[in-house]
Amino acid sequence: MKPLLSIRDLKVHFPIRSGLFGRDLRVVKAVDGVDLDIGEGESVALVGESGCGKSTFGAAILGMQIPTSGRILFDGEEVRHTEAKTRKRLARDIQTVFQDPVSALNPKMSIGESIAEPLAIHGADKAERDRRVAELLGLVGLHPEHATRQPSAFSGGQRQRIVIARALALRPKLLILDEPVSALDVSIRSQILNLLLELQRRFGLSYLLISHDLSVVRHFADRVAVMYLGRLVETGPTDIVFSRPVHPYTEALLSAVPLPDPVAQRARKRIVLSGDLPSPANPPKGCAFVTRCPLAEEICRHTPPPLVDMGGGQMAACHVRAPMGQKMKVNAP
Repeated sequence: MKPLLSIRDLKVHFPIRSGLFGRDLRVVKAVDGVDLDIGEGESVALVGESGCGKSTFGAAILGMQIPTSGRILFDGEEVRHTEAKTRKRLARDIQTVFQDPVSALNPKMSIGESIAEPLAIHGADKAERDRRVAELLGLVGLHPEHATRQPSAFSGGQRQRIVIARALALRPKLLILDEPVSALDVSIRSQILNLLLELQRRFGLSYLLISHDLSVVRHFADRVAVMYLGRLVETGPTDIVFSRPVHPYTEALLSAVPLPDPVAQRARKRIVLSGDLPSPANPPKGCAFVTRCPLAEEICRHTPPPLVDMGGGQMAACHVRAPMGQKMKVNAP
């Protein structure tokens, strides 16, 4: 599959000062060397605990946060957020659906005006805007005659449909979905997810789903990438990662996901991690997960594990579970 988006060694670090008169300089490593590809027409989920760097990663792709280092290639071209030409192109080709549809819509604008806004910015005349708004409302399951109504006239699920319609206005290739259903009622979530999947089949869209809800990820994503403290610890096809997780952190996350089979649910052991997520301003020297890992060995304390091939398209960063031919030797710190 041809990559639409290629991320190489992406880092987003924030310098902070502390101590008397701010003399002590530390660095918060929100994203710390991430590689990730998203193919044309593919859905990739980025998962992990709050504070692991997921949303910062998405913001770096959009240009809302300038990367410290690394490369972002979109459709084969390097993205340089400082260039006006790049920003204009990305505004068309990459769009976002945020978590809260209420704050995503201007309450003083009709929904038709909100959907038409990006079209107006990019030079579409009124006739084209009106035609496109009617088309988009129909695509997301709403009535075109509702274009004159205010956002307050709609339910949360309907507002998210409106946000999706606006995201599609410029015919983008990639949508970044940042917790797109977490603010919605459970009964509405599957409707929105199925709408997104139908739009993907129809238009060949690619998705980056940022989520902490692994039940949503299982239903939605082709591949999953697990992030911990700014680094990827496991990636692979969703069905493989869910059925045979390699990294201990992935195992712990998946142990909390409800199973449809009550017998299997009772038989499964819940893995509860001890301790809290370490501060990204003071990460462990070796493996990022070493302070909470029940399998940690000496090498884990001083040597960061690389992502290695586990077979079947699955990769994991774990010294203990790496295949024998790819295990690193224990060196003195």
